[in-house]
Amino acid sequence: MNCPVCRNEAMIILELKGVEIDYCLNCKGIWLDSGELELLLGNSEETQKFLNSFIVDIITSEHKLKCPICSHKMEKILVGKEEKIRIDKCKSGDGIWFDAGELEEVLRMGTIGKNDKVYILLKDMFGKRIIKQEEK
Repeated sequence: MNCPVCRNEAMIILELKGVEIDYCLNCKGIWLDSGELELLLGNSEETQKFLNSFIVDIITSEHKLKCPICSHKMEKILVGKEEKIRIDKCKSGDGIWFDAGELEEVLRMGTIGKNDKVYILLKDMFGKRIIKQEEK
């Protein structure tokens, strides 16, 4: 599958907590197929509340990316209560695109703590970016 940002760059597949994620070596973006974010966050009432808080950003002027699966333009989604992150989500439900560092932030917002297995795996995979964000 090609990266929606770099377009002609093929992404590699990494396994994170039993979930295959597509990763672009060039721009460091991550594609999660439909339902994979839920698998990473776990199945709890708090997770569902967090996922239900995602809202479509209809006023952004940010360039819309094409879904790497269906090639239709994705919608911009705002994630978070106080500090918001804008991610890209396929309108057809094929998956979600995270620019470099956004997945780590979203997982942290979704109540994953510093001792959580997913957080530790992300730190091992993308350590320098997470360490810099922790120091803020």
